[in-house]
Amino acid sequence: MEQNELYPIFLKLHNLNVLIVGGGNVGLEKLSFLLKSSPNANVEVVAPNFHVEIKVLAENHPSVKLTEAKFKKKMLKKRHMVIACTDDLEVNKRVYDLARKRYLICNIADTPNLCDYYLGGIVTKGNVKIAISTNGKSPTTAKRLREFFEEVIPEDINKMVENLNEYRKTLKGDFEDKVKKMNEITASLKNKE
Repeated sequence: MEQNELYPIFLKLHNLNVLIVGGGNVGLEKLSFLLKSSPNANVEVVAPNFHVEIKVLAENHPSVKLTEAKFKKKMLKKRHMVIACTDDLEVNKRVYDLARKRYLICNIADTPNLCDYYLGGIVTKGNVKIAISTNGKSPTTAKRLREFFEEVIPEDINKMVENLNEYRKTLKGDFEDKVKKMNEITASLKNKE
């Protein structure tokens, strides 16, 4: 049976520099997805012209910069991650090849073999965030799972997380004692009786 070998991480995009190459519908989708989860993400979008909604997003998010130009190699300087989503496959492939030479993680939209990472489904309820991946096989399944988790995770889960954080701060003892106490108090989340 095939396994999903992707390693999930949660990036602090306000501390990183992200480049999106492409200002059309897919660029809008990628930018919207990033900003939904990380509203203060440092993102520069490069394209000869921009979808009107990308301009609106940039106006509402000061950390987003729009550069009206064709992609140039020097635009990869001081970047951490790159997304290429132009309608020109040669440009996308060039972005990928240049990013790989600089050891930058790169996502080429709708081209799984040119992706170091995927943008999966995300459920957010306050401090609780769940990422969903189908290994790039079925974005629709990820979407449906996201909708399911949004329905079943209680709205007040953030209050529980905050209360547990306060309780954790009061615990005495070594690390193992604290872990044991936190496991005991949270066991009811797993054991539905």
